[in-house]
Amino acid sequence: MRIAIINGPNLNLLGTREPGIYGSQTFETFLEELRRSHAEVEISYFQSNVEGELVNYIQQCRLNVDAIILNAAAYTHTSIAIADAVKAISVPVIEVHISNVFAREQERHSSLLSAACVGSITGLGLNGYSLALKHFKENLL
Repeated sequence: MRIAIINGPNLNLLGTREPGIYGSQTFETFLEELRRSHAEVEISYFQSNVEGELVNYIQQCRLNVDAIILNAAAYTHTSIAIADAVKAISVPVIEVHISNVFAREQERHSSLLSAACVGSITGLGLNGYSLALKHFKENLL
């Protein structure tokens, strides 16, 4: 099984960015742990602060992965282009958010991506990625 994890803007700063909201662990450290605990799954990773790069990567994934775990970060609430890219591919996508977006600012309460995804996980920290991966392992194998 091949799963892509795609992170959007500012998630390259995990570990130092607002640790009270996002925790103090870097994504790279978390990813190493995730890969070790799910060695039977090939996990690719891509992060960008650029909307068009995220769109391009999502489109590329349609050719070489079985599923996508997507944290589009702030683009969740603003990017029709990313939502359209998710709709344009046949690969299942789970939307993940580290923080509980519904307990934050009003502008974070809506998602342009949710309707295009098979599910959404929000507010469970980095564990949301693990839960999405577990779902795909149980439902795609």
